[in-house]
Amino acid sequence: MLQISLQKAGKRFNKDWIFKDLDYLFEMGQHYAIIGNNGSGKSTLLQTILGYATLSKGKIDWGNENTDTIFQQISIAAPYLELIEEYTTLEQFEFHESFKPLIKDLSIQEMIDLIGLKAATNKQIRYFSSGMKQRLKLALAIFSKTPILLLDEPCSNLDKEGYALYHHLISKYAMHKLIIVGSNDTQEYDFCTKHINLMDYKVADGNN
Repeated sequence: MLQISLQKAGKRFNKDWIFKDLDYLFEMGQHYAIIGNNGSGKSTLLQTILGYATLSKGKIDWGNENTDTIFQQISIAAPYLELIEEYTTLEQFEFHESFKPLIKDLSIQEMIDLIGLKAATNKQIRYFSSGMKQRLKLALAIFSKTPILLLDEPCSNLDKEGYALYHHLISKYAMHKLIIVGSNDTQEYDFCTKHINLMDYKVADGNN
């Protein structure tokens, strides 16, 4: 079974440790929230789990996967991930599906309709509001046929209706997945039963 194991994991930039000596096992079907003050390293830890960033010490193990293949098992939605501005909504879905298959429960058009972007099916993403872009990012991540879902501040730029959509998508299409949410907003991770506070893995100034 696919799982993610962190062993004495640490990440630092220059001489400053973001987190250190983190031992944790993320298991399939479980839902985790990574919490901590702003700048505590939530996004950095998610990027490490994704294979985008390397650890400064310790080890991360993805079972039978490695850094060359783990991306096939993980989808992510994050404010810093860019969409292709020249693409329409439909083209972005089709491009995404070319390298990461989507679930078969819905057609692409049904997915677009579900996230409230039906009228923007053939509209270039460059003309989207920030909230529309975030809905699209969430849809691409949640509708991807991957066993692991990473969510970094998933409701950024969303209004009340957007929050409701987020919870609907999670409850109907993602609860069977291993989900890891990086957030300080309890409404974004209220379905998570396990919490990792990165403030517990800080190093006092001057310690190596």
